Amino acid sequence: MYQIVLIIHVAIAVALISLVLLQQGKGASMGAAFGAGASQTVFGSQGSASFLMKITAILAASFFVTSLSLGYLAASMYRQMQTAVTPVSLPTTSVVETMVLVPEPEIEQMVESVSTETGDA
Repeated sequence: MYQIVLIIHVAIAVALISLVLLQQGKGASMGAAFGAGASQTVFGSQGSASFLMKITAILAASFFVTSLSLGYLAASMYRQMQTAVTPVSLPTTSVVETMVLVPEPEIEQMVESVSTETGDA
């Protein structure tokens, strides 16, 4: 389910970017004052602005919905993974307790044996 929503999300994002790039800016209508407005008659008297704006609004709302859906699906997948993990039991004695329980003469013997092996005297 997550992959399907993700593919739809990416397709909507690409379509939304394309539509935004196709739209003309606010200053682009100045050409109509000088006789260049005849090229906009394909989409009606107002040009393609209202048609493209409606499609852009629909795609933006769809992008918002898929974003929320992806967030919800990711959170539910995370919760499922957290419940599937079994807790690991820790040992009852810690390293500090083990070091405290070793008698001092044995520690000195270990240090001496390590120093003689490495050549430190």
